[in-house]
Amino acid sequence: MSRFVRRVSALGLACAAVAGTAVGVGGGQAFASERGAGQAAVQGGLPALDPAALDAAIRIQPGDEATGAIARVVENGQVWRGSSGDTATGRSTPANAHFHIGSISKTFETVVVLQLAAEGRVDLDQTVQHYLPGLLPDTFAPVTVRQLLNMTSGLPDVYQGAPQPSADELIAHRYDYRSFDQIIQETLRPVGRPAPGPNFAPGTAQQYNSLGFRIAGRLIEEITGNSFKDEVTARIINPLHLSQTSAPEDDPRMPRPYLHGYQANGAGELVDVSEQGGNPSNMISTPADLDHFITALFQGRLLATAQLDEMFRLPKGNDGKTVRYFDNSNCTDGKGNPGPACFGAGLMATPLPDGTLLWGKTGHDTGYADGVFATRDLSMKGVFSVSTTDGNNGRATALSGRLLMAVVRPSGH
Repeated sequence: MSRFVRRVSALGLACAAVAGTAVGVGGGQAFASERGAGQAAVQGGLPALDPAALDAAIRIQPGDEATGAIARVVENGQVWRGSSGDTATGRSTPANAHFHIGSISKTFETVVVLQLAAEGRVDLDQTVQHYLPGLLPDTFAPVTVRQLLNMTSGLPDVYQGAPQPSADELIAHRYDYRSFDQIIQETLRPVGRPAPGPNFAPGTAQQYNSLGFRIAGRLIEEITGNSFKDEVTARIINPLHLSQTSAPEDDPRMPRPYLHGYQANGAGELVDVSEQGGNPSNMISTPADLDHFITALFQGRLLATAQLDEMFRLPKGNDGKTVRYFDNSNCTDGKGNPGPACFGAGLMATPLPDGTLLWGKTGHDTGYADGVFATRDLSMKGVFSVSTTDGNNGRATALSGRLLMAVVRPSGH
């Protein structure tokens, strides 16, 4: 297995964001021209989009543990958008259907915090303990706001140490909703099990961490006096006219049309879990809206240069070198071992075979595995959502791997 293919396996869905297709139920392709700001020719020798390869890659196959996918990819001024349809119902799914974006909301959240930093209301080098006294147990070392955003806080992850829920438990509790404070307290001060401690000293390593973004969400609320929903709507959704994007809070309803998400129960039967709860930072969007969001972000329409650069800056240690990744779950050395950090603030760097870097974010909610990625110059952009059935928890999917290879190596797909 080549180093690149191992990298694909390790990063999984992160890389698959470059893929998209335009195949609907019963076939049919849509391929259009879309030339605009920031959409120059793709650099680095990536092959042209291959409709036949993408068509084959997106079709649901036995063992995929998925019922469908929607995607959008823009390359060299051409946009390709489409859907595989819903194999659970046999119905078509519009290529621009709504879906739960999972941790892609971390990128939105990062933008809000960085806007507050630009306004002088948040100091990225100030500590959580300063802004939110008493939130972290006294046994925790000082953690800065910047360390929350670039995942070098060393904090335990959400519900670390709790038993992994079964499929039936995921289904039964899919409508549960927790505030930022509830999630933080239930993680750091759990009832009935030992409280988790830090995984490493702040700033010395990087590890994917959702608790840090629950704390960042709580910080947004504390600094502004408003909800995360109000702030992300006023600062990002409304100014960019993202009419298909929302932060629904505790409203589980899905706007129509939408990609249905499913979870297989203990008996192997698929249960529609499209309507679900979550937390205040949960968001719903569409491929077109997320394309518009990442385009505006990279063009500097949401952040000044100093703050935007934070999102593309890999964290360094006291020796001036990029810090190591703490485990082998994301940023590997190509041999399955932990490599250097690959997350900036709210964005992940993913190299393609020719050395081109994609920047973006993946996301997962029950029944959904998503991603939005682009090159820094926006010459290539991609958004996807896969309807998974296995409580994916961030693992790579067979479908996403096929889509990736159909984009970067279509002749060998």
